[in-house]
Amino acid sequence: MVSELRDSAKRVQEFLLAKGFSFDVKELPGSTRTAQEAADSIGCTVSQIAKSLVFREKETNLPILVIASGSNRVDVKKIEKSTGLKLGRADGKYVKEKVGYAIGGVPPVGHNESLNTILDPDLKKYEEIWAAAGTPFAVFQLKPADLESLTKGRWVDLSEKI
Repeated sequence: MVSELRDSAKRVQEFLLAKGFSFDVKELPGSTRTAQEAADSIGCTVSQIAKSLVFREKETNLPILVIASGSNRVDVKKIEKSTGLKLGRADGKYVKEKVGYAIGGVPPVGHNESLNTILDPDLKKYEEIWAAAGTPFAVFQLKPADLESLTKGRWVDLSEKI
């Protein structure tokens, strides 16, 4: 199956296999660029989508990965207060250069460098979640606990309260 994947998705699949995980990267006919598109293409709830958002740490210029439930809006101030990080916007060029994937397909793993990763505890509400796998059409299914072990991320309350 790996050979049928686009290069970016194949890179994610190979990373997962090399780390001992048997997750199956799938490329879907429908877009998974946004959380809603991903949920529609997969047939799950938007909340089960683990969306990967890249920020730029203002003081170090290092990329920071935030993996949030697809239905949540990220509260940057909440993350900053909990972690001491100073988060800034990361444009498409920065994300591609630093992380190795284009916005809309950023996976939680397999990046150009190890990323400081923040995880949304709301993802723990679900037995199974879905994450991007390198392209706007590629995803893989996993458990929230797998996300923690794969990314070495920390769980931080990050959702904006409405």
